[in-house]
Amino acid sequence: MAEHPDHGSLPALAAAARTGDRAALTELITQTSPTVWRVCAALVDVASADDLTQDTYVRAIGALQRFRGDASPLSWLIAIARRVCADEIAGRQRRRRLADRLQIHRRADSGEPLPTVALSVALAQLPRDRLEAFLLTAVAGFSYAEAAAVFDCPVGTIRSRVSRARSDLHRALSDEPGFGGRLTG
Repeated sequence: MAEHPDHGSLPALAAAARTGDRAALTELITQTSPTVWRVCAALVDVASADDLTQDTYVRAIGALQRFRGDASPLSWLIAIARRVCADEIAGRQRRRRLADRLQIHRRADSGEPLPTVALSVALAQLPRDRLEAFLLTAVAGFSYAEAAAVFDCPVGTIRSRVSRARSDLHRALSDEPGFGGRLTG
């Protein structure tokens, strides 16, 4: 697999893949999959990155006929990967909220603090752009410059989103037992 895609050849590969050229499609996937995998790993987790990358390409192949080439093929694929990852995170949050609701009923009588519930709720309330920037930098370890490249925006925008996400989380969790302001930084 190529570590760095040849961005000059990607539009030609995408155009050929649209016409049914399987070799071009294979080469497009080969050249772009390391980057798509890295985005999926950063936005969700490394353990899920293979499946999320595969889901990204399943969606992309289904939508290839609608790809007009207004953006670079890699940007288009990253946009699809972001949607795949957002769907995965939303599904996990739904499952977590259900599990947390069940836990609340079991723990309600014990007086035990519920930090997982509070954190899940706080994360779910973050605007999507802040959540993604926070996860990519604070959780996945991307630099601000790398995150800016993924989201195709200025580094300052990423810094602002992460800062606001931290402030939102700190505000939401400051009164929660078991947290004590650990999100400042």
